[in-house]
Amino acid sequence: MKELIHYIAQALVDHPEQVAVSEVEGNQTSVLELKVAKEDLGKVIGKQGRTARAMRTILGAASAKIKKRTVLEIIE
Repeated sequence: MKELIHYIAQALVDHPEQVAVSEVEGNQTSVLELKVAKEDLGKVIGKQGRTARAMRTILGAASAKIKKRTVLEIIE
């Protein structure tokens, strides 16, 4: 899951070298924290949060396949 979000975020931003994804594991839930450059934050979130929502949808579908809940948080 971590690699998936990293790949998508790098494709969206102007500074792909500053994309960082960290994972916090839980019993049933895993939290992915996405950090990008400050000027790329709008590109990752998108208009009215559409890009972020799309990334969460893809993540939800992929995590359902492995029967584990994964949450995406975008860190400013």
